[in-house]
Amino acid sequence: MLVHPQFDPIAFQIGPVAVRWYGLMYLAAFVLFVVLGKIRARQNLLTGWHPRDVDDMLFYGVFGVILGGRLGYVLFYKPLYYLAHPLEIVAVWQGGMSFHGGFLGVLVALWLFARRRDKRFLDVSDFVAPLVPLGLAAGRLGNFINGELWGRVTDVPWGMVFPPAGPEPRHPSQLYQFALEGLLLFVVLWIYTRRRRPMGAASGLFLVGYGACRFAAEFAREPDSFLGFLAFGFTMGQWLSLPMIVIGSVMIVWSYRRAGKAEPTVLDRLK
Repeated sequence: MLVHPQFDPIAFQIGPVAVRWYGLMYLAAFVLFVVLGKIRARQNLLTGWHPRDVDDMLFYGVFGVILGGRLGYVLFYKPLYYLAHPLEIVAVWQGGMSFHGGFLGVLVALWLFARRRDKRFLDVSDFVAPLVPLGLAAGRLGNFINGELWGRVTDVPWGMVFPPAGPEPRHPSQLYQFALEGLLLFVVLWIYTRRRRPMGAASGLFLVGYGACRFAAEFAREPDSFLGFLAFGFTMGQWLSLPMIVIGSVMIVWSYRRAGKAEPTVLDRLK
């Protein structure tokens, strides 16, 4: 039986300033975005992109992630609590970020960037789609280091005891999400976007891929104690992922039909 090593959440300290692992994971996500974005811009698969555009887009994206992630957590997960304690909404250092809220925040940020640069929104989102998963992987690694968002009780050989959750071994669901919505989704999207694709197809594939990976991983993840299971035994994460799968599927079909091509198979999309 494995036991979570209970890492110190503080990576290092400089005088009174404590640098936390989770903050370093956010930094790693932003660095990976810039590095991969500049590689993608130099590939010139989408016309009109310059490596310096990536730096400007990151500025918009950081605000979208932080504001959207926090507001999404407030609205999707604890609306009544924060309605009673509105001053705590800005207390991001206490934890509480939502991927789905951060995703919506990034969409708004990309829309603003597209307007300022006179670009089509879907061209911007297609450019960004393969840059996101490794940042998500970094975030899930941060969850694992912090020993938070653990999985459900299990008897699988790799089950891990998370002491704050009790003595029972649990799925290390943070690592499942690291592998699925991080590494696997990155490989699929990076390979898929190595060729020019119809506008909106890469964005649609990201929505389907993330939604499916998150939906599957939620079967191993312990639902939030203050929410529990919702309708049909699904978690909040699963209910928020279903619209992503539906919208992404519609976008893929629309993009290929708009381009005048027959709807591709899954294998065709990965060539």
